[in-house]
Amino acid sequence: MVFLDWIEPHKNESLKDYSQRMGDKIDSRVPFVLIGLSLGGMIAVEISKTCTPLKTILISSITHPAQLPPYFKLAGKLRLHHLFPAKFMKAAARAKRAVLGDKKDENNKLIMQVIHESDDRLVNWGVDAILNWKTENKTPECVHIHGSNDEILPLKYTKPTYIIKKADHMMIMNKANEINSILSRELAGL
Repeated sequence: MVFLDWIEPHKNESLKDYSQRMGDKIDSRVPFVLIGLSLGGMIAVEISKTCTPLKTILISSITHPAQLPPYFKLAGKLRLHHLFPAKFMKAAARAKRAVLGDKKDENNKLIMQVIHESDDRLVNWGVDAILNWKTENKTPECVHIHGSNDEILPLKYTKPTYIIKKADHMMIMNKANEINSILSRELAGL
């Protein structure tokens, strides 16, 4: 297994171009599987268009920009995301978790750590890249695992292979057993 670290995005770099640079880090002479979570799944989709993975698996993600919720598409067209930089989004996420989440919950603590440690430039670029994602090529076949209660990328706009009931966008935290079961099944025999 090879883990690809995030790389510094170039100014105004598209999701497709960023994904190409990420894909350049893969030795495609050796058989590989792409697994991506959220934005990482979108990147996996784009990488799989230029490389030939044995399988591409998305978790809490989408296969095509047409699956973005309409309010995300509108926000992208109106460039509303530029009004709310990463620092603001992080503060809003912390406030939401403080009000709605149990502060003693281990998953909540980990989510807060991820939010706190995320690079503002990468967050700002990621939001812009997602809202402006354009793709010319047909979407490659993907195994898509999605939560029924995903509040970021709602299920009703997607066409997943597997739906995990009562799971939200961060289902990797509290539905790991179900996800691992699906991954084991999908990776068996490769």
